[in-house]
Amino acid sequence: MPHTFTGEFAALGTAVCWTGSALFFSAAAHRIGSLTLNQVRLFMAFAFLALYGWLTRGYAVPGDATPEAWGWLALSGFIGFTLGDLCLFRSYLLVGPRLSMLVMSLWPPLAALCGWLLLGETLRAQDWLGMALTLSGVAWVVLERQPEAGEQSSLRRFQGIALAFGGAVGQALGLVLGKFGMGEYDPFAATQIRVVAGIAGFAVLFLCIGWWPRVWESLSDGRGMLYSLGGSFFGPFLGVGLSLLAVQHTATGIASTIMALVPVLIIPCTVLLHKEKVSLRAFAGAMLAVGGTALLFLSPAHG
Repeated sequence: MPHTFTGEFAALGTAVCWTGSALFFSAAAHRIGSLTLNQVRLFMAFAFLALYGWLTRGYAVPGDATPEAWGWLALSGFIGFTLGDLCLFRSYLLVGPRLSMLVMSLWPPLAALCGWLLLGETLRAQDWLGMALTLSGVAWVVLERQPEAGEQSSLRRFQGIALAFGGAVGQALGLVLGKFGMGEYDPFAATQIRVVAGIAGFAVLFLCIGWWPRVWESLSDGRGMLYSLGGSFFGPFLGVGLSLLAVQHTATGIASTIMALVPVLIIPCTVLLHKEKVSLRAFAGAMLAVGGTALLFLSPAHG
């Protein structure tokens, strides 16, 4: 049976969608705050997924999933959406979408580590070399001297980078657990289960810190809601759904390599939309990071 490249095309679509969602969510976070945005976009994504499931499968909610699938996918959603994205969205405010997504390019090698630790997957010398190149590319950009030197800006940059790394860990672990829990189940229905877990996680957090009034207030910000709607469509609905479709139809490593194109795709977008100046070093570091990821995941061991 000929290879249809369904997984590869889905992974490429994921990278394009995540590039768009990063830009939308960065704009939305500056208007309604990163913490509020996390819950708002999950509610929006749930609505998109419910409509899609009703139109394509006849199920507005994934009631046909097994209890075991619900358990693993819910854990995946809590780690990826609640913990991981909580860190990532805060980093958008501190260092912007380009640098945040560049640090997020660490998630494919982190996923390999999670697979090694949790699933017993083996790593070859070529795999470790790919990790080293990816880490070097990210570090080269992150450690670049900034013109706005100063203790406060340096601290802000460090905090943003650390939070983006937390987002990368959440993305990696969430994907590994999501693939394990999904099996042959519909990837968009699996995404909806993950979204439900993310909503529940933020609901408890907001109840504990008394944040719900701020969520209701944010609904009156029309432009903030519009940005959130765009990011929700391209991010937790279409992008995450395509990412699970990708790993379902091709090797996780191959899919992750293509998804890791986000930091490269986002560079021309930030230059055009935000007039951000990107140095040659930043561009070279992004290419090195993605090249290292390709070396890691295009290894014959993952084929």
